Amino acid sequence: MKPIISKDSIVYFGEECYSALNTYLEKANHSKIFILVDSNTHEFCLSRLMGEIKGSYDIEVIEIEPGEIHKNIETCSGVWNVLSELGADRKSLMINLGGGVVTDLGGFVACTYKRGINYINIPTSLLAMVDASVGGKTGVDLGNLKNMVGVISESEMVLVDTTYLGSLPANQMRSGFAEMLKHGLIQDKDYWNQISDLSKLDLTHLEKMIYDSVVIKNNIVFEDPTEQNIRKYLNFGHTLGHAIESYYLTHPERETLLHGEAIAIGMIMEAYISSELLSLTKEGLESISKVILHTFPKVTIPSEDHQPIMDLLVHDKKNEQGNIYFVLLNTLGEAKYNCVVDDQLILKSFEYYDSF
Repeated sequence: MKPIISKDSIVYFGEECYSALNTYLEKANHSKIFILVDSNTHEFCLSRLMGEIKGSYDIEVIEIEPGEIHKNIETCSGVWNVLSELGADRKSLMINLGGGVVTDLGGFVACTYKRGINYINIPTSLLAMVDASVGGKTGVDLGNLKNMVGVISESEMVLVDTTYLGSLPANQMRSGFAEMLKHGLIQDKDYWNQISDLSKLDLTHLEKMIYDSVVIKNNIVFEDPTEQNIRKYLNFGHTLGHAIESYYLTHPERETLLHGEAIAIGMIMEAYISSELLSLTKEGLESISKVILHTFPKVTIPSEDHQPIMDLLVHDKKNEQGNIYFVLLNTLGEAKYNCVVDDQLILKSFEYYDSF
């Protein structure tokens, strides 16, 4: 597949990934290479990567604990200290081998260590392949608040090798699929129609589906790299989705939600709001709800949790001058950003989701 070129990075696919990586490593002359993994990618993915690297390099592996709960400044501090102890300098390279937590956190660590070292993302989850590793957003959570500390700075390259998906459990695959559905809803009705019925999809075509999803995101990011306008479209489902995810992260008595699972809920709720405020038809709302609920199991959100989740909306990164802004849908494939929604309508969106 043809590489996808962004402003400052290139996304490679399939076997071309490693020829591009080896060419880069040979020319770059980095002093040291650090590969950041979590315990899962250390076990299931590292050996493949190491087997594909040609040449003799000074390589160190740094392992962190898996999961969103560890995507914080404390983990960053640990990695920064290890880099310092192992003699990392400004000519060092960080390769982030993992899902969204590893690529988000590893990118942030690289961008801030000695005011910035080069990094490469090798996403190993579907979510990271279509979303977290593309577009240069790096960062970590602040307590239960998602991605509150970070920078936008693109990697040297992104390598999308779907071989790594073989070790993923079904819920992790579904989590990534939520972002692919989102890309169709905000920008490309044909893509939404193509992927919305999983029963008709041949997973041998998964790489092409990922490729098309990355193209959609890259086209948006290329036009608006710092999220001043249309890059906000990518936040559809995330205003409420992130609040739900954050709330559940700090309430262990509630069901644990993966990022995509929370975003799936957010997309249904924000589609409902779209049908009330904008021109999204009832048929469009029903289509979105049916597709998402066919793929993602219904989650019970007790009524006593509605207001505490809404209270978290004030921390959303899209907010400006005290206003809580949503991304909503005019129709399938067409979004609108900077939409203000009143609390009563947000509460009704909880009731809509709970009605299924």
